[in-house]
Amino acid sequence: MQADAPRSICLLRLSALGDVTHVLPLVRTLRDGFPGAALTWIIGKGERRLLDGLPGVRFVEYDKRSGLAGMRAVRNALGQRFDALLQLQVSARANLLSAFVPARRRIGYDRARSKEGHGLFVSERIPDRPGIHVLDAIGSFCEPLGLVRDHVAWDLPVPDEAHAWARAQWPDDGHRVLMISPCSSHALRNWRAERYAALADHAASRGWRIVLCGGRSELERATGDAIVAAMAQRDGVLDLIGKDTLKQLPALLARADLLVTPDSGPMHIANAMGTRVLGLHAATNPQRSGPYSDRRFCVDRYDDAARRYRGKPAAELKWGTRIEADGVMDLVTVDDAVAAFERYRALAAG
Repeated sequence: MQADAPRSICLLRLSALGDVTHVLPLVRTLRDGFPGAALTWIIGKGERRLLDGLPGVRFVEYDKRSGLAGMRAVRNALGQRFDALLQLQVSARANLLSAFVPARRRIGYDRARSKEGHGLFVSERIPDRPGIHVLDAIGSFCEPLGLVRDHVAWDLPVPDEAHAWARAQWPDDGHRVLMISPCSSHALRNWRAERYAALADHAASRGWRIVLCGGRSELERATGDAIVAAMAQRDGVLDLIGKDTLKQLPALLARADLLVTPDSGPMHIANAMGTRVLGLHAATNPQRSGPYSDRRFCVDRYDDAARRYRGKPAAELKWGTRIEADGVMDLVTVDDAVAAFERYRALAAG
């Protein structure tokens, strides 16, 4: 390790599932570049469950409901002053929490990505590179420390028993699998149930197995029920909504040939596990927040949304603008999704 290399680094990224997945390649770069450095990650409870077992990282949980008392508890749990804090989240809560982290260097986002007082809590910034994916922006945090990320590896920790559970859900009988994870935590990014059903019917008519997955919320349960009810070929649909854990979810997604989902945590977890994603984008820009490795099968109606809801083309919007408006996802048609599915099917056959 170089003489001036940091010996202790604190990463602060509380949420959400997709975003903490984006941090994993940065962790890999830091571990490889500074093998003697101790890494601590301040993280949310659910996100900790997903990443538990990540080698070389100590996790300190922060409960968003705990307010200032929880922030003081985090400071006590840290128990040290760090050589560097990487402030990877710009929300007001995360910015305030960062003030409870003693650190010699405080590295944050460039000014274009800063908001909610972020600049008041950092003393150094990553390079300003417009128009890059969220994962690449996060990956830039190694550069002020003297490293350059030269590869992307997620190393998502998935135990053998989770893979065994996923293998037990359906037989390896030669049928390709279209998995549907229909809901984002942002409701206005979600597609209509009857459109998922139409895409599922199309895939089923091509001999594909249909698998539904999702969490335990009332919205996800209701959406799954509505998809199945609207399908003409509902026999044989495997409904796993609410039946997996956060540790089992990556293993489940890894068994799919193609995942269809809006911009969501499962999109990015599936990408990290090597599964291709048919992303449904109108509210968000797939070039910024779509599946990092391969966006060829995404439906991109973001520019249409910008023109209709913001009165200008997407190129004139601030990078990262969300267009979460009523009806925006109706811009994504069934024909769009079927065409993307057929692009993947042609590739897989080829």
